[in-house]
Amino acid sequence: MAIAHDVKDLELATGGRYRIEWAGQEMPVLKQIRERFAAEKPLAGLRVSACLHVTTETANLMQTLQAGGADVVLTASNPLSTQDDVAASLVTNDEIPVYAIKGEDNETYYQHIHAALDHKPHITMDDGADLVGTIHKDRSEVLEDIVGGTEETTTGVIRLRAMANDGALKFPVIAVNDSSTKHLFDNRYGTGQSTLDGIIRATNILLAGRVVVVAGYGWCSRGIAMRAAGLGANVVVTEINPLRALEAVMDGYRVLPMMEAAKIGEIFVTATGDINVIDGHHFAAMKDGAIVCNSGHFNVEINLEALQQMASAGPQIVRPFVEEYNLNGRSIYILGEGRLINLAAAEGHPASVMDMSFANQALGAEYMIRNVEKLSAQVYTIPADVDTEIARLKLVAMGVSIDKLTDQQEAYLNQWQEGT
Repeated sequence: MAIAHDVKDLELATGGRYRIEWAGQEMPVLKQIRERFAAEKPLAGLRVSACLHVTTETANLMQTLQAGGADVVLTASNPLSTQDDVAASLVTNDEIPVYAIKGEDNETYYQHIHAALDHKPHITMDDGADLVGTIHKDRSEVLEDIVGGTEETTTGVIRLRAMANDGALKFPVIAVNDSSTKHLFDNRYGTGQSTLDGIIRATNILLAGRVVVVAGYGWCSRGIAMRAAGLGANVVVTEINPLRALEAVMDGYRVLPMMEAAKIGEIFVTATGDINVIDGHHFAAMKDGAIVCNSGHFNVEINLEALQQMASAGPQIVRPFVEEYNLNGRSIYILGEGRLINLAAAEGHPASVMDMSFANQALGAEYMIRNVEKLSAQVYTIPADVDTEIARLKLVAMGVSIDKLTDQQEAYLNQWQEGT
């Protein structure tokens, strides 16, 4: 039977399979979960629609869900994040319907989301909440089959919590992003490395000695700032939160308002989840040759419409994923159309860190099914014991041993009578 799909080219499948297998070698926690899922089939009979970045790591998650008995469909969560060979391999070698083409236009992107919803899912898996948003706005008829969902990223969790606070959310969602084994590692170490990887691949510039402006100081921005500083950049952080701004100062970075940073910055990276973080008046203050990119989920962080209106010429593609806007003699360069630079110009996070993130996704789906009667239409976090178990499995896979409390130490920590 032909597998429904819309991918670039099925002839790319062989190369995709090799890359998926390569990534799998770096994902030992997910491998252990897959082996258990294959034996226990905890997701048997469930239809899962996933809207995630179509990468080698995501392919390993899809294989894990399938091993657990799920009937899976995958669509892209960003028009530029798809790895076309991976999409082809999932269709050809795993018989998983995939709707994703790197560089697809906005209309095609949403056609693909609707195709994934035609699957009538019991569980949704999101990276940015586009599936959930589309269901609530345009596809309410699929609600009758849905028992819950999971959400991968900060931006999506923000949107879902807003929906829950407004009483608009119609089913429970697990905020995978809020697990410690996700945001402390994926967001910080994964985003930090992969963002700079994308910038360097797109531009081939030297970061040492450059002024790099990082918008925000959440976990993703912490990682970006840390890795940029490690490569010799002079890092400036912009923030709206006093506590995070203070932390950035204590971590050794200059903290400035974006308007002041715009005057001195050479490379700008946004990672806040908010709109117009870099706006028209910031572009007006930037130096000739400024490079601007985004590592937050959506391209709304950079006001590209304002830049286009200000430009006397452009955009002109001067390198793959590099567009030049001319502002009456000054050049501003936008990387990856303002979309996720680590996936637009590079390969996203290393598999070893996505191992923990996608372990959370797989176990989140299992938790949802086992506890569906207890959950209401709210945003939940994976239980701490599951989070801890993922960390334990990762340490075992890395060959790292840790201490264990003695009976005396445990007793001491659980009493109050003994003082100093």
